[in-house]
Amino acid sequence: MNTFLAFGREHVERHFRKTGQSVYMLLKRHVREKVRGASGGALPRRRNSKIVLDLDTDDDLNSDDYEYEDEAKLVIFPDHYEIALPNIEELPALVTIACDAVLSSKSPYRKQDPDTWENELPISKYANNLTQLDNGVRIPPSGWKCGRCDLRENLWLNLTDGSVLCGKWFFDSSGGNGHALEHYRDTGYPLAVKLGTITPDGADVYSFQEEEPVLDPHLAKHLAHFGIDMLHMHGTENGLRDNDIKPRISEWEVIQESGTKLKPMYGPGYTGLKNLGNSCYLSSVMQAIFSIPEFQRAYVGNLPRIFDYSPLDPTQDFNTQMTKLGHGLLSGQYSKPPVKSELIEQVIKEEHKPQQNGISPRMFKAFVSKSHPEFSSNRQQDAQEFFLHLVNLVERNRIGSENPSDVFRFLVEERIQCCQTRKVRYTERVDYLMQLPVAMEAATNKDELIAYELMRREAEANKRPLPELVRAKIPFSACLQAFSEPENVDDFWSSALQAKSAGVKTSRFASFPEYLVVQIKKFTFGLDWVPKKFDVSVDMPDLLDINHLRARGLQPGEEELPDISPPIVIPEDSKDRLMSQLIDPSDIDESSVMQLAEMGFPLEACRKAVYFTGNMGAEVAFNWIIVHMEEPDFAEPLTIPGYGRAASAGASAFGATGLDNQPPEEIVAIITSMGFQRNQAVQALRATNHNLERALDWIFSHPEFEEDGDFVIEMENNANANIISEAKPEGPRVKDGSGMYELFAFISHMGTSTMSGHYVCHIKKEGRWVIYNDHKVCASERPPKDLGYMYFYRRIPS
Repeated sequence: MNTFLAFGREHVERHFRKTGQSVYMLLKRHVREKVRGASGGALPRRRNSKIVLDLDTDDDLNSDDYEYEDEAKLVIFPDHYEIALPNIEELPALVTIACDAVLSSKSPYRKQDPDTWENELPISKYANNLTQLDNGVRIPPSGWKCGRCDLRENLWLNLTDGSVLCGKWFFDSSGGNGHALEHYRDTGYPLAVKLGTITPDGADVYSFQEEEPVLDPHLAKHLAHFGIDMLHMHGTENGLRDNDIKPRISEWEVIQESGTKLKPMYGPGYTGLKNLGNSCYLSSVMQAIFSIPEFQRAYVGNLPRIFDYSPLDPTQDFNTQMTKLGHGLLSGQYSKPPVKSELIEQVIKEEHKPQQNGISPRMFKAFVSKSHPEFSSNRQQDAQEFFLHLVNLVERNRIGSENPSDVFRFLVEERIQCCQTRKVRYTERVDYLMQLPVAMEAATNKDELIAYELMRREAEANKRPLPELVRAKIPFSACLQAFSEPENVDDFWSSALQAKSAGVKTSRFASFPEYLVVQIKKFTFGLDWVPKKFDVSVDMPDLLDINHLRARGLQPGEEELPDISPPIVIPEDSKDRLMSQLIDPSDIDESSVMQLAEMGFPLEACRKAVYFTGNMGAEVAFNWIIVHMEEPDFAEPLTIPGYGRAASAGASAFGATGLDNQPPEEIVAIITSMGFQRNQAVQALRATNHNLERALDWIFSHPEFEEDGDFVIEMENNANANIISEAKPEGPRVKDGSGMYELFAFISHMGTSTMSGHYVCHIKKEGRWVIYNDHKVCASERPPKDLGYMYFYRRIPS
C-alpha cells in the first residue's frame, strides 16, 4: 500500500523481504457455478455488492452458468494478519481513503483496449445532420497531399467539402502545419477524419467545434459521399477485405490448420498468450524466442537473482518483464489440463471443448512498446520489425556479460566493385537475420498462374465469383540464388575515380550465427505505395546448408579501392551551426541514433552519423550513412581526438568494455563515497556506459562481484588516459561455426499486408510440431512450412 505495485502469491514475500514494506491489499475473485432459483431463473452474477473490482474476467466464464464474488482484505506481514474490507471502524482514516481509492479505480489496461477506448468517445452532435457539399470531390485510395502545403502525412479529410489538409496538434500528437484547423476557422465545417486510419470498424474522427475526438455513427455514409467504401479498406485482426474473402480463406485455414481436429497441449513450454487486440505479432515472436535455451537460461534461469535485485519499480525494468513473461510461458503453472471430473461434466453437457486461457502480456507489451510510435498502438505490426526491436532492447539491457541475443548475431562481408576500374572494397557489418527475396520469375507453375490471372480478370469484369486461388510455387534454391547474386549500387562514389560511378555489391557470411533467422520478403509496395503481399509457397528445407555462402575476403589479383572518403554534403543553412561548435559525444541525440538503428544499420555507425552531422536529425544522418557505409571502419566505435576515450555510448553493447571505456573519475568518486570498492565502481560504470543510475543498479544486481586480479593489473597498467584512448576496441561478439542448420520454428502471416491479418507460430518440441495460435496451443497435424514468413534454424554441431 506504499508503492501500489501488485504481486502474485509467490512473489509478495520476496518484495516484503527486499523493501520491508508490510501492508498489502489482497484482491481475490471467486468464480463458481451459478445456483439457480426454484423456478430455474438465474440469480445475480456478482454476489458481493460491497466490493466491485475492475478485474479482467475470463471470457469463457461469462456465460449464464457462472457467477463471481469479489473479496478484498488488508494483509500485514510478516504475521499475515488479515483485515477484511471495507472496515471503517478498525482502520485509520488515511488507510481507509487509500483502500477505497484502490477498490474504485479502473484497471490501467482498460486504456489499451481499443474497444473500450472507442466506446468512451462521445458521439458528435454534428454527425446526424452533417451538411455535405455536392461538389463532385472524389478521394483516391492513395497519393494524398495537403491542399495548402506539400505534406503527405497526418492528413485529414473534411467531411463537409472533401478538403484534404494537414493537422497540427490533434489527439494523436502528429505534426503538421495546422491547415485543417485553419480551414475550419475559415469555413466552420466541423468534422474531419484522418486518412490512413479508415477500416471497416471505423476511423479517427475529430470535431473542431467540440475540440475533441468523437464518434460518427454515420461515417460510412459520409465517406461514401466522397467515393470511399469503408469495407474496401484494410481490416483488423482476423479481418478480411470483401474482395479478398475467397482467396484468403484457404490461406487462413491452411496456416491455422482449421480443417483438422487439433489436440490441446498442456504443461511447461505449452502456455499460450492472450491476444490484446492485434498483438499476435508479439506473441508469435516471444514464443519462438523463449523456445531457445540461451534465452531460457538468461532470464528464467536467473529468475531469483533478477527478481531479488530488480529496481524498486519492476514494471519499468526490461529484464524483470522478460523474466516474468518467460516464467509464465515455461513454468507450466498457467497451462494445466482440466481435471477428470471437469472432463466428465463437459461430456455430459456435450461441451467437450478443453479451454486454454493463456497468460496476458499486457505489462510486457506496455513496457517494450513504450515511446515507439507503432508498437505502442493497437494496430497490427510487422513481426520482423518487432523481432529487431526486441533484439535492440536485449542488447541495451543485457545482464552483466551475458547477452542471449549473441546467438543471432553474425557478420556480413560486403564486396563492392567499381565497374570502371574493376577495383574492390571489402567491408563487414553486423546483422541479425537473413532476408531472402521472393524469386517470382522462378515459379514452377507459371502456366497455371497465367490461366488463373486471366480467369480472375474475366470474373471481376463480369462480376462473377472469383476462381479458386492458384498460389505461386517458388523453389527455395531460387530465393537463395537471388540473395547471393550481385546487385547494383545506386549513386556509388568511386574513390579510384573520385566521382560517382556504376558499382555492384555482393554479400556473403563472414561468420555463421548459432541460430539463423530467415525472413522471406513477402511484403512490398505497389506503384500506388499501397502495401502488398506475395502470396507464394516456398519449399523451405528442414535441413539448410549455406556453407557455400562463406566469405573469402580479398582474392589474389584483386586491387582494393583507395581509402578516400567522399566529400560530405551539408545543407547551406546548417554549415555555420555545424562548424561553429564541436558536439560533446555525450550530447549525441539518442532518439535519432535509435531511429537509424531500427532501420537495420549498425549502432556505432548510427552514432557516428548523428555526431558528424551535428545532431541535425535522422534524415541528414541517414544521408551520411549512405555516403560512408562502404568504409572499412563504418561500424567501428566513434573515437574523437582530444576526448581521451572512445566516445561511443553503445560501445559496451558490442563488447567494447575493455580499455577504450574508462569512466570519468568524478563519477567513480561518487560511487566509492557510498562505500563500494573502486574496482567495483569502475566495472559497473564500464558495463553501463558511465550511467550513474544504471551503474548502481548493476552493482546491486551483481552481489557476487569479486575483485578480479587481471582487472586490477589492467587498470594499473593503463592509468594513462592517452594509452586507454589508443587501445584497439574489441570487435562485435559473434559465435561462428558451421553453416549447417535445422529448422525448429517458423512464424506465418495471414492477410494482405503487415497492417492487417494475423500471425501464428509453429515450434518443433520433443520431436513434434506444435502450433501456437494466441492462447491456443495444440499438436500440429500439418505444419504449413511452405507458407511461413520468418524461419528459425539452429546450428547442427559438426
